[in-house]
Amino acid sequence: MMKAAIYTQYGPPDVVSIQEIAVPVPKVNELLVKVMASTVNRTDCGFRSASYFISRFFSGLFKPRYHVLGCEFAGVVEAVGQQVTAYKPGDKITGFNDKKFGGHAEYLTVADSDAIALLPDGFEFENAAAITEGAHYALCNIRASKITAGQYAMVYGATGAIGTAAVQLLKHFGVNVTAVCNSKNVLLVSSLGADTVIDYATSDFTQTTQKFDVIFDAVGKSSFKQCKPLLTAKGKYISTELGKNSENIFLALLAPFSTGKKVLFPLPTISKKDVEFLCSLAASGEFVPVIDSVYPLDKIVDAYRYVETGQKTGNVIIKIAE
Repeated sequence: MMKAAIYTQYGPPDVVSIQEIAVPVPKVNELLVKVMASTVNRTDCGFRSASYFISRFFSGLFKPRYHVLGCEFAGVVEAVGQQVTAYKPGDKITGFNDKKFGGHAEYLTVADSDAIALLPDGFEFENAAAITEGAHYALCNIRASKITAGQYAMVYGATGAIGTAAVQLLKHFGVNVTAVCNSKNVLLVSSLGADTVIDYATSDFTQTTQKFDVIFDAVGKSSFKQCKPLLTAKGKYISTELGKNSENIFLALLAPFSTGKKVLFPLPTISKKDVEFLCSLAASGEFVPVIDSVYPLDKIVDAYRYVETGQKTGNVIIKIAE
């Protein structure tokens, strides 16, 4: 038996409770992983609450299909199926799975072809657990924007898991980055590589004279109308949220017919190669997951509550094992 954070109905953080359940058995193409650390993030919160009804088409229409959340994880391979050759017991891995989740438990199973990779040398489990979720959203949006070295990007909301990753990934690709954040994190965001930092508490970001090839709203609190004057003639606006009355979806559908400023709303994807790429950047120091706080598994409801305040900086870690 193992401890796991279980939810059997959609709702607020209180629908989650710690229970004892059976340890999963790996199939022939799967790994059994002893989870050392995971995170609580926007993906977990979104599937748990099902506040966007569309998520239920993936997780279960009336109740959750899988009862253990946790899309990010880092841990040690305990056993492998008969067909697994790329991994062995004792390997340290990290990964992402938003199809059947499982990271909020002492053990999980994952296919050897899923979005997993070996831990970068010297990386602690708590840091490794935060490599994928925010960064893969940022990476998908950056790729979709087709921004290139030497161009200009604004990251609005540069202090969350997505925003802190976006700043660092854009700098890796040679982009000039203006980041918008709160007062307490100006120095942090600057240390991540941002060329210019705007404190939204003391300055109106819409009054900047710089024009941007891409504006990426990592928290979904701006709008295309608000940001359009800041875009270059063919600039692109991307948000992580649907926008008022789901306007970002509708505006993105019109994008192929526009030769000027436009909205993009790419659907996020992640592959094994993406995780390997992000791990390589982490290993070289070009991408450092920002850690806000660490909670033990039995305090996961408190972690959910904190994440949903919208005040976290970077990632909230769930420590599963020593």
